[in-house]
Amino acid sequence: MGQKTNAVLVHGAWADGSSWSKVITILQDKGFNVTAAQLPLTSLDDDIAVTRNLLATQKGPIVLVGHSYGGVVISGAANGAPNVIALVYIAAFGLDEGESIESLGQQGPAPAGAAQVRPDDHGFLWIDRDGFRQAFAADVDPAEARIMAATQKPLSIRSFTAKSGPPAWKHLPSWYLVSSND
Repeated sequence: MGQKTNAVLVHGAWADGSSWSKVITILQDKGFNVTAAQLPLTSLDDDIAVTRNLLATQKGPIVLVGHSYGGVVISGAANGAPNVIALVYIAAFGLDEGESIESLGQQGPAPAGAAQVRPDDHGFLWIDRDGFRQAFAADVDPAEARIMAATQKPLSIRSFTAKSGPPAWKHLPSWYLVSSND
């Protein structure tokens, strides 16, 4: 019997690995060995390092999956990771080298939820709790959205402004799910 393919799931900003909870069991039922990263969201370099460390613990082939900001992380973390066989971007940022989330956001009108993002005095970005559901979880049960707002994990401004390095999507098979109502 062959080795199971690993699915390593990387969350986005204002979330943690538990944001994949409904996906994990679906993938496990399909035979994947699933692990969800727990990013510190303190800098892009820190998040890439955490993901690379997690990749190094996996035995066998890896499909690396990123949501939102997690797309920037997987684009960097997969470089030099020999077991990564594919990248999957779920409504994620697939930046090119030298781009940042900030620079991408300046190329057009501000996303609908941007008005709810607030910096704190410590260099982190938070989503205002009163506007959290509308900005971040519009299709989520209201009670679950309140829990998400209360447990949100802020994104460092450094992560938001960091320039992406060489993207692994240029040399690995990659798929992208576009979410038109995100």
